[in-house]
Amino acid sequence: MPTKRDVPTEHASRGVGILVRMDAPLEVRIVLSIVMAGAGLLVMWMAQAAASGQLKRNDIAGIRTPSTMSSDVAWLAAHVRSKRATMTAGILALVSGLVVLIPMPGPVMIAVVMVGCAALLGFVLYGARVGSRAAKAVGENPKGSAR
Repeated sequence: MPTKRDVPTEHASRGVGILVRMDAPLEVRIVLSIVMAGAGLLVMWMAQAAASGQLKRNDIAGIRTPSTMSSDVAWLAAHVRSKRATMTAGILALVSGLVVLIPMPGPVMIAVVMVGCAALLGFVLYGARVGSRAAKAVGENPKGSAR
């Protein structure tokens, strides 16, 4: 039985009327929004805190590779260099968390969340890669700075 959330459409090849559910339950969208936006905000906070020196070398948060953990200077160099990529990851996760609140078909909502997760993971991994390289450069040049 059609509901107000169902929108009639026509199948392109046969002209057959079908119904497409236009949005997932509000509770699902809210939970996904909280998770994605929360992850984005957390990543953004960590990127800022680590790059500014507020988040010191630790075993829980940040880029933790042998080169970044070798010294405080290497830790800071890695996080300063990776800040742009890591902030981008957080912003994209936050945006996807806000977009899922818009009523949309379930498969589109899933795609938005998956793209947000992929962007978060991809940019965080890229940030870790460039950060680790910066930490290695500091280790090779104790006086100087990383590129």
